[in-house]
Amino acid sequence: MIETIDTDAGAARVTWHRARKARLVLAVSHGAGGGIEARDLRALAAELPAHGVSVALVEQPWRVAGKKLAPAPKTLDAGWRGLWPLLVKPGLPVIAGGRSAGARVACRTATELGAHAVLALSFPLHPPGRPEKSRADELLGAGVPTLVVQGGNDPFGRPEEFPEGAYEMVEVPYGDHGFAVPKRAPLDQDQALKIVTDGVLKWTSSLG
Repeated sequence: MIETIDTDAGAARVTWHRARKARLVLAVSHGAGGGIEARDLRALAAELPAHGVSVALVEQPWRVAGKKLAPAPKTLDAGWRGLWPLLVKPGLPVIAGGRSAGARVACRTATELGAHAVLALSFPLHPPGRPEKSRADELLGAGVPTLVVQGGNDPFGRPEEFPEGAYEMVEVPYGDHGFAVPKRAPLDQDQALKIVTDGVLKWTSSLG
């Protein structure tokens, strides 16, 4: 089921993968350079509904409009705020999530919007090669239970680079920013994605 909603940043789109007996909604948006076809978002949408978690794949207005480059953070936040009423409409607790830039949006707006928790996939802790440009404050300021799923070789921040804080971490060994693993790695792509989905399922089951 696909729904479109107007926001201050333009029309946003939500593709629902509903659970039969849902207890949670996981709303996840894409990054600045891709869409909801990302391998981790597809894997979560395929796996979680069978476990009582409806998945809403969110396309930001710039993506719906066919643009290739994401706008400024405040515009991304505006789009996310504008589609939130659609996400809470089922009357269930909503986990705000996203990959990369989408994870930053989820962290920045979680408390304001009343998110139940935050799922940060491939959180871009810093631009590649620029560890001094840290975005840790966004992650640490989410204010709600937070899970970070991070590739072991993510150039935007490897797991060991993250500061201590009130969040949980799942590492995908050898994974890059898109959780792709090299052919020489001791695990294949399916196994890497299973680490993602298993980690998220375990975490969602622990949320009150």
